[in-house]
Parts: sequence; structure tokens; C-alpha cells
Amino acid sequence: MQGIVRKLTKTFSHRQVLGFRSYSNHKVSVDVGQPTPASHPQLLKDGEITPGISSEEYILRREKLLELLPEKSLAIIAAAPVKMMTDVVPYTFRQDADYSYITGCQQPGGVAILGHDIGLCMFMPEAKPYDVIWQGHVAGVDAALNTFKANEAYPMRKLNEILPDMIRGSPKLYHNVQTATSAYTELEAFKKLAYCNNVKDLSVYTHQLRWIKSPSELKLMKESASIACQALLSTMMHSKTYPFEGMLAAKVEYECKMRGAQRMGFNPVVGGGPNGSVIHYSRNDQKIQDGDLVLMDIGCELHGYLSDLTRTWPPCGSFSSAQEELYELILETNKHCVELCKPGASIRQIHNHSVEMLQKGLKEVGILKDVGSSSYHKLNPTSIGHYLGMDIHDCSAISFDCPLKPGVVITIEPGVYIPSSFNCPERYQGIGIRIEDEILITETGYEVLTASIPKEVKQIQSLLNNFSHGIGVDSQNNLRATSS
Repeated sequence: MQGIVRKLTKTFSHRQVLGFRSYSNHKVSVDVGQPTPASHPQLLKDGEITPGISSEEYILRREKLLELLPEKSLAIIAAAPVKMMTDVVPYTFRQDADYSYITGCQQPGGVAILGHDIGLCMFMPEAKPYDVIWQGHVAGVDAALNTFKANEAYPMRKLNEILPDMIRGSPKLYHNVQTATSAYTELEAFKKLAYCNNVKDLSVYTHQLRWIKSPSELKLMKESASIACQALLSTMMHSKTYPFEGMLAAKVEYECKMRGAQRMGFNPVVGGGPNGSVIHYSRNDQKIQDGDLVLMDIGCELHGYLSDLTRTWPPCGSFSSAQEELYELILETNKHCVELCKPGASIRQIHNHSVEMLQKGLKEVGILKDVGSSSYHKLNPTSIGHYLGMDIHDCSAISFDCPLKPGVVITIEPGVYIPSSFNCPERYQGIGIRIEDEILITETGYEVLTASIPKEVKQIQSLLNNFSHGIGVDSQNNLRATSS
């Protein structure tokens, strides 16, 4: 017997042998269905629940939300559902921003409860062996407690037993209306409060918290903006050789993902010629004709935080006189509106300034007959900007009249979209131009997060004519040329 033990000890010299069961000295990473510091040390530091965001920050978010919630009220936040492309093929899953903001969990199937007495309680899905074989591991009760730092956790099958008592002890409920699920909305206790009008939308509180970004969030947003700028710059230099909307869309997505983005923030808008006058054009199936402009509106997502920027340029390398005339108007409006960004200003105020500038400019070039013309809104029905963060149009519960504060990120995106059929001089018909930047409100004013990508006419023409073959993620020596 001693000989057998010595042989086993020699064979497994790098392990501890206890009771004939071997245990590795190396840290074993448990798969919880999403990256953790143990499984993905290249992405997360110790103590982080998601890349760049620590468990302490998630706990602080919950505490701040509880401070906003009325006494004894309860918040219910469901994870986003899986959406199907076909009967067996799902779309790529993206977590609901509020659920992600509070829990850090990036998986479907769960419901989180937040209350003054219980803290965070998570109801988690239970993976069946069949599901694990086909889809891999998912976070369960143990992950809720150990990874996401919940105060209590139960399997989803317990929700019908436990949640009704929680609801009955609360005079008012708040829930995320966008991801509401019958798992809790069909409970009699929930329906009783809803009937008495005591169920409200939670976003009125979560958007207050998400509106002002923490230093950790701003770091991720700046990285996301940097990735998008580099990707779009590379795509601009690619456009002279490959003037096709679909190819440019594929190029920018490739460049974003090669730089670390998990996904695009939205389907890229790549409008060549008259397609640029369609504000959310997404077909991306046309060849860009020689002499036409291309309008590209793109953004990517980095660990839950989004970027959003637009540039318009002529892939052929030079603006026509009419294109340049309109472009300079949009550019001056963009720069003027950026200068207005500071604490105390509002998106509404900045928007009103942009309307005045554009109406005056469009009248001067002969596109509008008078400054007060209702036709202006046919040429630009959009706002000057929006809030940006975990969603592209972030924090929709916050009014555009709200005074801006340090830590808020907005877009500034003046544009003009002239249909080919619009009654104006022919040289302007079918032109669409937008110049969009991301702006961080600081204590003293603003910081342009997308300043690295050119927007001056001379810069763009120099870029296209001198560096027009495109650069990839491994060849970025020419980036500095854009600052000249």
C-alpha cells in the first residue's frame, strides 16, 4: 500500500494528494457564462464584475438607487429577453441597460429585486444539461452571490413562492417597463398593485443615476470613442478604392471589433449620394457614384458603453462647390454648438441656436425662402443631439431642458437632408450632410471625445488624396497626418 501511495505521489508531484483525490494548486476558474477575473484576466482586474467596473461601484449604484426609491417600495428589473431571428436561431443577445447597470449580469433569464430591507435579491435561471451542451454554462444562484454580490439569490422556479410576499409588503412597485416579463406581471400581488396605479416605471430613477457617468464609465466611453474614431478614419481612407456602401459598413465593423469592441452600437448608416438624405438609412446596398458624398453614422459598444459619431466626405477626394458650401454651414454650426456645451446649458438651448444658424444659412444660399419657413423641418427634423452612455439614445427619462452637469455625455450632430425632389436649386438636391461629435461636459466646459477624426474640408481632402488606400489595425502610422 505504501508503494502505491509513493507511486501516486511521484506521478502527481505537482498536486496535493488527499484521500486519494487530487487537487491542483493552480486556480480553477469556474465558468459563470460571462468573463470574470479568473477566466479572463486579460479583460478584468481582480474585484471587477464587468471590465472596468468594480463590485464596489455596482454596490454603490444599488445604494444610490435605494436612496431614490420611496420608503418600503420595491424595484423589479428583469433581464432582457432572447430575441429570435428564426425558430432556432437567436439574434445576438444584448442585456437591458438598467439590469446590467444594477447587477453586472450579462445573461438572459433573470429577475433582480431591489428593496430597502432585502438589498439585492436575484432570481436566476437554472441550466439543464441539454442547455449546457448546446449553449454553455450560465450564471446561477452561486454566481449571483459570489460574482454579482447579491444579498440573496434563488432559482427562478422559486419566484412564484417568494416574490409575492415581497410585493405584498410594499405599497408601491417600480419596474423596468421595457423588459417586463409575465414571470412577475401575472402574479396576483403585482396585478393588485397595478390595478391601484401603484406600479411605476423605474427608469425615472435609474436614468437619473446613469445620466452622470463615473470616472470608470468615462474611461470606457473614451476608449469606445477612440475605437470608433480609428475605425471610421481607416474606413474613410478605404472609401476611394472601394466606394460601396456595404463594403464600407463591413470595413468599419471589422475595424471596430479588431480593436476590442464587442459589437456595433447600431447598424451603420452608410448613405451614398441621395441616400445620405435618409436620416437612418440602413440598406447599405448601393455603389457610391463618383462625385457623390457618403454620410457614415457609426458607433460601437465596449463593455456596455457606446460611441456615436458621423462624418460626411466625398470618396473621390474633392467636394463640389455646392457640397462644400453646405458642408461649411454644417461644420460652422457643429463648432458653434460645441462651444455652447458647458454646465448649466441644456440640449434644448443648444438645439435652438442650431436651428437659428441653419435657417439663416439655408436662406442665404437660396434653399429656404425665408428664415421662418416650415420647410426647414423637412430638411432637418432632428434634434441637435442626445444623451449617450449605455444606450445610444441614453437616459430618455431626462428632459432635454435639464441643465447639463459635469460627467454627462451628449452628441452634437447638426445636419441637412435635402431630398432629390425638394424645391430648391438643382445643385443642392439629393445632398445629405451630418457632422456628429461626442461631447463630455466637464467642470469648466467640455471635452470632445471624437476630436481625433478630421472634419475640416482641407483635412478631409488631404486625407483622401494622400492616404487613400486605407490602413488596418496593424498599420496606423499615418494617423498623425490628420492633425495637420
